[in-house]
Amino acid sequence: MPSNQSPLGALPARFRRSRVLIIGCGDVGMRVVRAMGAHIQWMALTSSPDRAPALRQAGVRPLLGNLDRPVTLHRLAGLADRVLYLAPPPTEGWLDPRILEATQALRRRNPPRALVYGSTTGVYGDCQGQWVTEQRALAPQTPRAQRRVHAEAVVRTWGKAAGTPVSVLRIPGIYAPDRIGGTPKARLQKGTPVLQADDDVYTNHIHAEDLAAACWRALWKGGPQRVYNVCDDTRLKMGDYFDLAADLYGLPRPPRVPRGTAVEQLPVMLLTFMSESRRINNKRMKAELGLKLRYPDVATGLVSSPDGA
Repeated sequence: MPSNQSPLGALPARFRRSRVLIIGCGDVGMRVVRAMGAHIQWMALTSSPDRAPALRQAGVRPLLGNLDRPVTLHRLAGLADRVLYLAPPPTEGWLDPRILEATQALRRRNPPRALVYGSTTGVYGDCQGQWVTEQRALAPQTPRAQRRVHAEAVVRTWGKAAGTPVSVLRIPGIYAPDRIGGTPKARLQKGTPVLQADDDVYTNHIHAEDLAAACWRALWKGGPQRVYNVCDDTRLKMGDYFDLAADLYGLPRPPRVPRGTAVEQLPVMLLTFMSESRRINNKRMKAELGLKLRYPDVATGLVSSPDGA
């Protein structure tokens, strides 16, 4: 009997299409939807009824629920073949209770065939400019990064218990000209300083379109309980990155200051990014997911138009 038929005849199209649930369907999630379109039966968890019309217009079935209210997540069980989890942890604490509740709900009936979790390269901590592969020991230096370490452990352990292959994508700074706050232009216009060369740190990037492609490939090609660094080929220190962006946009280059001065002038959040230096190795992403970067470096990605021109 052909694989697309049942004893009662050909299956309806809605059963032949894969069902993909996106938890945390923001900018990147919508890019995944736009890239694949009608080939997939899309669903997205949203806590805001106001988002439902826009999701439906994009061909996505909205599911009202809140990761901070576990009782609203019961309907997720057995709905999807594959799950893309891009929701952030809470903003406080050392753990991520949201991923705990979501994975418990997903396992109640027919666990998905694959789950992709979007994490952060911040789990590696400060590597003093060294090259970083997925085998490097984790050393989170902030509560934000520690919450991600906890979430990674939860989802990989859940995957083993549920028999679901889980791919963890460790993601650096996401950018794109058509993404809200997706370029350094506003910061350059404010004249926010960067570190002088002797104190500067390496920074890593991924264009939102390439990240969406990585998410998609991981859903179908990711290895079981496998971790992937998802970044482009850019190898710049932070100050050089802002200098490059300033030149591309025709803006003044930012002032350079020593670290001691930066501590006095800059917000704590910005200082945390200036306190960690690492160069992320993306060879596993390319070899195992087969991802060919559309924007291999920020020089091409920062000037790309929304339609990719």
